[in-house]
Amino acid sequence: MIGAPAAADAVDRARRLRSLKVGLHIVLTDGHPVSPPSRLPDLVDSSGRFRSDMVRSSVRIFVDPTVRRQVADEVAAQFEAFLATGLRLDHVDCHKHWHLHPTIAGLILDIGQRYGMTALRVPSEPVHVLKLIEKQTSSKLSWMTSTCAALLKARVRRRRLLAADRVFGLAWSGAMTESRVAGLLAHLPDGLTEIYFHPATSNSFPGSAPDYCYIDELAALIAPGIVQAATGAGIRLIGYSDFAENSGTMIR
Repeated sequence: MIGAPAAADAVDRARRLRSLKVGLHIVLTDGHPVSPPSRLPDLVDSSGRFRSDMVRSSVRIFVDPTVRRQVADEVAAQFEAFLATGLRLDHVDCHKHWHLHPTIAGLILDIGQRYGMTALRVPSEPVHVLKLIEKQTSSKLSWMTSTCAALLKARVRRRRLLAADRVFGLAWSGAMTESRVAGLLAHLPDGLTEIYFHPATSNSFPGSAPDYCYIDELAALIAPGIVQAATGAGIRLIGYSDFAENSGTMIR
């Protein structure tokens, strides 16, 4: 989140952790803009933060050219701010997966490619894999979300950009426990898989989501059993840019 209060600290850490693959998490809701709020009157509230009513905003972005221009300006500003860090752009995604909105997706695709974007997350999660681990698991993706994800993946690939074959972390968002991650690694399909987390050293901090188990997700990521499983035979830990450079290799 290049406009977030801790962005400078995150950039400093990323510069020191040279093997870390860093993506741009575009924020258009529930966060801070990079542009001056006065330039985004239809996107921000009276405090200068992005509006949180995504349904109403989604309609306005779709039908109102003025609102679309503000979105385009802010998306470009966030790419520009990332570029200024000097970090290599590994991939792009969007807060709360709002790039499933066809208009927002189009703007990110157009603007992102001008700034060297080569990979974009497409939040498409195969629930049948989750059910191998916990039978009662149900998908959080509605038919509309699934349709938008399929259309987004087609747009991404038409532009010769990279998207993972599947993404895990949606149904169990904020609850990617050690047992669940172990199950995913044991049932990982062939191809390129993204697994995303929300790790933190506390479950309560400014901006934290209710009921998210941030500490448990951090524990899962560093658990010796998980580290061993994730570096075992048949699995390679990579970033999107690594895969793009070795796209002829089958990777689990």
